[in-house]
Order: sequence, then C-alpha cells, then structure tokens
Amino acid sequence: MAVLAVAGLTKRFGDRVAVDDVGFSISAGETYGLLGPNGAGKTTTIRLVCGLLRADAGSVTIAGETGGGMIAARARIGYVPQDVALYPDLTARENLRFFARLYRLRGKGLERRVGEVLELIGLTDRAKERVESFSGGMRRRLNIGAGLLHRPALLVLDEPTVGVDPQSRHAIMENVRSFGAAGMAVLYTTHYMEEAERLCDRVGIIDHGRLIAEGTRRELIERLGEHDRIILSADSAPAGLAESLRAVPGVEKAGLAGNEAQLIVRDGRRMLPSVLNVVEKAGVAVRSVEVTEPDLEAVFLHLTGTALRD
Repeated sequence: MAVLAVAGLTKRFGDRVAVDDVGFSISAGETYGLLGPNGAGKTTTIRLVCGLLRADAGSVTIAGETGGGMIAARARIGYVPQDVALYPDLTARENLRFFARLYRLRGKGLERRVGEVLELIGLTDRAKERVESFSGGMRRRLNIGAGLLHRPALLVLDEPTVGVDPQSRHAIMENVRSFGAAGMAVLYTTHYMEEAERLCDRVGIIDHGRLIAEGTRRELIERLGEHDRIILSADSAPAGLAESLRAVPGVEKAGLAGNEAQLIVRDGRRMLPSVLNVVEKAGVAVRSVEVTEPDLEAVFLHLTGTALRD
C-alpha cells in the first residue's frame, strides 16, 4: 500500500490554475522528486498534500486514510517548509524540545528522541548554541530535524537546499538518502536537476501546474529515444574493430576516429562488459573508458520546449 496517494489534485487562485489534475503515489522507502522551475506548482502541491490548503478537486490519501481520517493521518507527516521555521534566540536543542512537545513527546522519551535527531542531522556538537549563530545550511538541517522528531511515515521537503553552501547541501542530500534507506517515504521538491538524479527513485516533472511526465530516471530518458554513448581510447585501434563492435547485441552504432572507438548503445553501463570483452579479444589495450548518458535536463527540454527555468 502506498504511504501517499494523490489523485486529480486541482487548485485555483482566481483565474489561475496553480495545480491542474495532479496525481502520483509514494511507497515506503521511496524518495519521489517533484522537479520543476519556480512557480511550476511544486509548493502548492505539497501544501495541498499536507492539508495547509484545501483542494478544489481531487483526493489525498495518507497511510490508507482519506476524508474523515485525514486529521490522524496528517500526524504521520513531517513537513519541512522552504522558509526556515525556527526560533533564532533558542539553542538547537531548545528548538527541538519545543517542537517535540508539539508532537506530544514528554519526559525521557522526548530527551532521547531530541538526542537521536541531533545525531542524525550532524548537530550534536552544536546543540547548546543559539540558532542565530548558525549558518544557513545548519539552520536548514535543524529545520529538517524538527520534521523528524515524531518519526513520520512521510517526510515532505520543500526545496531544502535553496541558498546553502555546497558542503551543507551535500550533508542535506546525504541525510535525505538515509531517510529512504531507513524505510521512510520522502516527497522532495527541487528545481535542481542533479539533486533529482542523485536522490530520487522516481521523478515527476511538473510545469505550469501539470504533471507532464513521471518515472525512474531511465524511464524518463527512454522517452527521448536517445541512447548512451561509450568512448574507448586505446593505444591503437585495428580497422576491423568497429565491425566487431557493431556485431555486439545492443550496439546501435560504432565507429573509429584515430585510436578512439565511439559507440551508441541503449544501456551503456549494462553493455560495457560485453564491449570490453570484444575489445580484449581483438588484442586492443584500452587506456580510458567514458560512458555518457542523457540526463533529466534533456528530458525537461524535450517535454517543455525550454530549459529548466530558475
């Protein structure tokens, strides 16, 4: 059963349709990325999911509950908004204690869970410092921690790396990767292609309020009809090598340019052992191998006709 199931979700603001018949689902242990530019409808969609906005049409089901059971179901959501929601004059530990009480944690259980979350987000050594002294990246990590205190079934992250330094961004993404590995369902919105490619098991591409495509990275790329490219550099390349490579099942094209062989294949990483086996049998010493795959940027450009907008 899906932890989150969204169907036909629609929201209008006056004459503008901000979310237009959006539907998707997320299973336990899965990280689902909503990928799109600013203004595409990502934040409105997650506010509808979290019950912060009322939909004009459609349904949201959380852990099997919809309609009358949604109040209890929403308690299983950890929502981390794009704007940091912390008290700057309190320490990191004091902030987490405050939010833990809102989740009805008490006594030793509260203190234990606050300590676990501080460890999880890598801020144990800064627990007694006021948030006002924290960098932007540290504040965002603590913001995520506040959404984890009650062990949610679904963690909703709205562009959690906006405006942070590269080191903090890396730390946040490693945290997110661990949440899915621990069995949590994660809804992750971003307009950074590399984050979606690195973190998400499946991606939904949203633009102008509509979910225009979804699937795994490989499934989305296959919609383009594009293939991977393998480039082999060798000390020498005999004339018959290209013909031998073209005979390998799955190789669409193969050619030589000096001592470099270039191949067009359907799945470069899967095909690579077979290709190298042919090269070895031909007595060719390979100096380097490069596998280039189409990326989500190409998918977005193909589907929308424009590059990803900031």
